[in-house]
Amino acid sequence: MGLLQEFKNFAVKGNMVDIAIGVIIGAAFQDVIDVIVKKIMLPPLSLLTDGVNFSNRKILLKDAYSKPDGTPVEEVAIGYGDLITVMIDFLIIAIVVFIVVKLMNSLRAKSEDEKNPTVETPKNIQLLARMNELLEEQNNILMKNNSKNS
Repeated sequence: MGLLQEFKNFAVKGNMVDIAIGVIIGAAFQDVIDVIVKKIMLPPLSLLTDGVNFSNRKILLKDAYSKPDGTPVEEVAIGYGDLITVMIDFLIIAIVVFIVVKLMNSLRAKSEDEKNPTVETPKNIQLLARMNELLEEQNNILMKNNSKNS
């Protein structure tokens, strides 16, 4: 019974919902990143490399051959080209994700700036800014009273 109650608390308190939302947003974000990488970043890179395909690069250890009875034996090779291709893809994706996150963070910072008149500040930020102002006023009053009493 305790395990069922723990799971209920886990699901109801939002942890499971947060994870599900993260997975859904991550899947949608993956499509955005794929389009940016494949349709925007790779075409100019393809022009720069003049169509070089790294995935075909390999170090051949043993050629393919046919046995006397006619059965083929595949070649033995170290395919380092796939590693290079995957590393280049990872680097491009990392750069794109960095740029997108940086852009989103700057937009969030702009929206949370209570002094920026061009963007409507969320209510919670407005309340926090007002509380900060009131605390500063209170501190000023207390400092004036302390200096008069001293």
